[in-house]
Amino acid sequence: MDVCSNSAKHPVLLKESKTENKDKSQVKFQENEFIPKLQENDVYSQAKGECSDTRKDFNDTGSSSLPNIQKFLPINYNSYTKEHYSYAGKNIIIQESIENYGAVVWPGAVALCQYLEQHSEELKLQGAAVIEIGAGPGLVSIVASLLGAHVTATDLPDVLGNLQYNIFENTHNCRVHQPEVRELVWGEDLELNFPKSSHYYDFILATDVVYHHYFLDKLLTTMIHLCQPGTVLLWANKFRFSTDYEFLEKFKEIFNTTLLAEFPESTVKLFKATLKWD
Repeated sequence: MDVCSNSAKHPVLLKESKTENKDKSQVKFQENEFIPKLQENDVYSQAKGECSDTRKDFNDTGSSSLPNIQKFLPINYNSYTKEHYSYAGKNIIIQESIENYGAVVWPGAVALCQYLEQHSEELKLQGAAVIEIGAGPGLVSIVASLLGAHVTATDLPDVLGNLQYNIFENTHNCRVHQPEVRELVWGEDLELNFPKSSHYYDFILATDVVYHHYFLDKLLTTMIHLCQPGTVLLWANKFRFSTDYEFLEKFKEIFNTTLLAEFPESTVKLFKATLKWD
């Protein structure tokens, strides 16, 4: 698996046109291809600026820096590393671990961060309501927040501690809307936890949520539930398996789908989608 950083990954930007069908027979299953392998040394990027480095210990129970929100404690993995990224003029430090897929920055996240940074004005991210599903270690949510969006970052319960830690460490001293971290299990209690009447999102962000797992139907159900008229879904994914393309075909049956960019070095495709309303 690729080591994820924001260096020298140049996308091929495309005009907004409908996606074409790909030959699924050319996609071969590569056993264990998706297992992350991080370098021992941190990957550094030059940053133009960063938030004030007056951080308090996130785990300090006496800290009042997170008033009135639930705090999740990171799982004590043995293999945490600090990876450095540069977006929105800030040096972003992400705590990652290869012991959990949800604690690794995957190629799709890097691709989407690049796109958000380059097209923030066009997308009108300033003040937009954004939800990220499968937020993992939080890089995309952090970048969207630094670009001015009101962000809700979601994932499974065992991921939330590290997710909240990374978001807090990279945003709490910046002049941004502090992102909210919430549990979201795909396909479960969606109307109870995210009722349409009170939860409208301008953007849904998703990166590398499609791979060799058994919850693709529930993922699609979740995407549909979170979409309302006017909601734009931005989905970046590294395509590895034939099942990834099968999901894409189902996706295009339900969503108006545009291929925005391709990243040849990492085989990531970035899609823009809106729900089809009959």
